[in-house]
Amino acid sequence: MKHRSSTLTLTLAICALCAPLASQAQTEVQWWHAMSGPLGEWVNDLAKDFNASQKDYKVVPTFKGTYDESMTAAVAAFRSGNAPHILQVFEVGTATMMAAKGAIKPVGEVMTEGGAKFDTKAYIPAVAGYYTAPNGQMLSFPFNSSTTIFYYNKDAFKAAGLDPEKAPTTWPEVALAAGKLKAAGHKCPFTTSWISWTQLESFSTWHNTLFATQNNGFGGPSARLAFNSPLHVRHFENLANMSKQGLFVYKGRANAADVSFPSGECAMMTGSSGLYARVSKEAKFAYGIAQLPYYPDVAGAPQNTVIGGASLWAMAGKKPVEYKGVAAFFNYLSKPEVQSASHKRTGYLPITMAAFELTEKSGFYKQFPGTDVAVSQMIRKTTDKSRGVRLGNFNQIRTIIDEETEQIWSGKKQPKEALDTAVKRGNEQLERFQKANKS
Repeated sequence: MKHRSSTLTLTLAICALCAPLASQAQTEVQWWHAMSGPLGEWVNDLAKDFNASQKDYKVVPTFKGTYDESMTAAVAAFRSGNAPHILQVFEVGTATMMAAKGAIKPVGEVMTEGGAKFDTKAYIPAVAGYYTAPNGQMLSFPFNSSTTIFYYNKDAFKAAGLDPEKAPTTWPEVALAAGKLKAAGHKCPFTTSWISWTQLESFSTWHNTLFATQNNGFGGPSARLAFNSPLHVRHFENLANMSKQGLFVYKGRANAADVSFPSGECAMMTGSSGLYARVSKEAKFAYGIAQLPYYPDVAGAPQNTVIGGASLWAMAGKKPVEYKGVAAFFNYLSKPEVQSASHKRTGYLPITMAAFELTEKSGFYKQFPGTDVAVSQMIRKTTDKSRGVRLGNFNQIRTIIDEETEQIWSGKKQPKEALDTAVKRGNEQLERFQKANKS
C-alpha cells in the first residue's frame, strides 16, 4: 500500500508539472487597438471567438487609447523592444508606417510564411489598394475599414414637415432641410465629425477633385496640398454661412460630434459608417442612412468616397511561431461569415467581396435600409483623383486643418484665408516628411 501511495504521489506531482507546460504551449499574440465602447466589445469578441476556434494561439487584445495614443505607445514600445505583435493604425498613419523601415513586417510575408491562404484580389479594390505599396505588396491587413456617410433623424424630419423617407442628396438641400429643422425648434440641425476627412478628403474624391497633387500622394512623396481650390472654398463659405445662422453646429475635433447624433441632439450628421454600431444601439428614434451630399453642378460628381478606419500591422522582430499565430488570426478575420457578422454589427465595410455578397444574400440590406450605402459608395470605379489620400505627416496635417477651420466657425478668418493657410502650413509638413524619408 505504501509503494502504491508513493507512486500515486509521484504521478500527481508529474501531472502538476505537466499542467503549466501544456498551457505554455499556447502562443500568445499581443494586439494593441484603439476601439472603445461598443466597438471595443466587438474587438474583444473577435479575439475570444478566434481563441475558442483553435488551441495553438491566444490573441490578447489591449486598448491603448485613441488612434494617436496607440500609435505613439507602439513607437515607444518598438524602440524599447516591447512592441506588440499586431498594431491597429488609422488610415492617416499609413504613409508613416510604410516609411518606418525595419519596424513592420509586410502582411503579405506574414501570411505566406504562416502558410495562410492570401489572395489580395479577394478584397474590395479600394480597400486593398490603399494598403498596398507601389510594388504591389500588401503591407497591412484591412480591418475596420469605414467611409463617410450621411445620417439623419427621421422623427425630426417629420416634425419639421420634411419627408422622413427622403434624405437630402445635395448640399443646397442640406441647407434647406437645416433651415426647416431650425424653424421647428431644433438647436443643432447639422453637424459633422472628422472635419478634414468628411468635408475635405471625402468631399474631394466624391467630387473627383484633387485634395493633393501627385494623385493625392499615391504618385510619390513630392505631393503638395490642393484643397484651397474654388470648389473647396465655395463649400466652406456655405458651411460658414450655415454656422452663422445656427444651421451647422461645430462640435469639436476628431469624433467628438459622434455622441450628438444618437443622443438626438443633432438631426443630421456626416460621419463614419462605423458609427452605425453606436447609432443602432443608442438611438431612441427612427433614423436614416444615406450617401454623402454633393454639388450637382460639379462634373463627375458623385464619384466615390475614401477609406477611413484602420488596418492591422504586424510589427517586426517576432518569432516565426508568433507570426504563424498572426497569420492564423488574420486568416480567421478574412472568413466571409466573420466579415459579414462584423459588417452587420459595426457598419464597417465588409473588406472582401465574398462577405459583401454573403450579407446581401442574407437579406440584411433589405431589412435595414441604408446599411449598404458605405459599400456602394466604395465599390464604384475609382479614378486617379479618387483612389484615396495617402500623405506623410498626415495626422499633423489634419490637426492644422482643425486649427484653421476652427478660425472660420469662430468668425476670425474667412474660408479662403483659412484654407490657404492650412495648405501652406500642411505643405511644410509634407516637405519635412519628404526630407526625412529620402532613401
